[in-house]
Amino acid sequence: MQHLSARLSKSLKSVFEGLMRRDLRAWAEPLVVQRYADYKTERGTDLSAWHGFAMGSSKGNAQLVMDGKFVLELLDCFFGGDGDAPHPMPTEFTPAAETLMARVAQQLVAPLDSAWEPLARISFRPVTPLSIAVAADIAGDDPVVVTRFGVADGDRKPVFIDLLYPVAALKPHTESLTAKVHGKPLEIEPEWRSGLTRAVMGVKLPVRSVLAEPMIPLQRLMELKAGDIIAIDLAPEVPVMVASRRLGTGLVGTANGRAAVRLTSFEPINAEDFK
Repeated sequence: MQHLSARLSKSLKSVFEGLMRRDLRAWAEPLVVQRYADYKTERGTDLSAWHGFAMGSSKGNAQLVMDGKFVLELLDCFFGGDGDAPHPMPTEFTPAAETLMARVAQQLVAPLDSAWEPLARISFRPVTPLSIAVAADIAGDDPVVVTRFGVADGDRKPVFIDLLYPVAALKPHTESLTAKVHGKPLEIEPEWRSGLTRAVMGVKLPVRSVLAEPMIPLQRLMELKAGDIIAIDLAPEVPVMVASRRLGTGLVGTANGRAAVRLTSFEPINAEDFK
C-alpha cells in the first residue's frame, strides 16, 4: 500500500496543479491503520469535504477527505483568485464548492485506477458526497487504512489530503497487496558494468582436487603409528573443486614436469546457485 501511495502521489500533483495553476510538490506520508471512529475524532468538527469512491464490486467505499479551507482555496483559484479562503470560515459548503469537490473526485478516478493497475483492476467511481456523520457502509469500530498525501506550494505550509480504504474492502485484494512489488528494473550504466566485470574477473578462488578419501574405523585410527600404511584406491577420474563447489572431474597426470589434472567433464551450472 505504501508503494501504491507513492505512485498515486505523482498523479495527485498534476491534478491539483491544474486546479491551482501553480507548481506544487506532492508526496505520500506513511500509512496508518486505525478505527474509523478514532479517525473521525482526530479530525474534529472543523469543516471537511468527504467524497466516496466505489471500489469495483468490493463492499465498502474508499473515502477522500480534504480540509474545508483547502477546498475553498481551490474554489478561489478556480475562479481566477489568488487562492484565499473566506474569513471567518463558513460552517458548510456552498453549491459551487460541492460541485468543485465532485470535479476533483472525478479527476482522481484515472490516477486511482492507474496506481492500482499493477496490483488489481478495481475500477473506481465517485459516489454521492458524504458528510462526517454519514457513512453507512463503515461502522465506527471498522478498521481503515489511512493514506495521507502532502501538497505544498514551494516553501509554504503543506496541506494534507486523506484517502481512506476500509480494510474489509481490501480483503479481496489481499494476495495482490501482500505479494512482492516488482518495480521497473533499473538501467545499469555500461561503464559501471564493465568496471564491475573486470573487478569480478580478478577475484582469486582456490582450486583443489581430492585424489582419495579412505574410510577407516576409529579404533584403527587410534592405533596408527609412524610407518603404518593406509591403502587407498585411485579412481580413474578425480573431482575438481572450486571453493566449495564441484567444477567437474579430471584425469591425474603431469604437465611440464609438475603434477596436474586434465579436466574431462564439467558440472552443469545453475543460475539459481549464484543468487
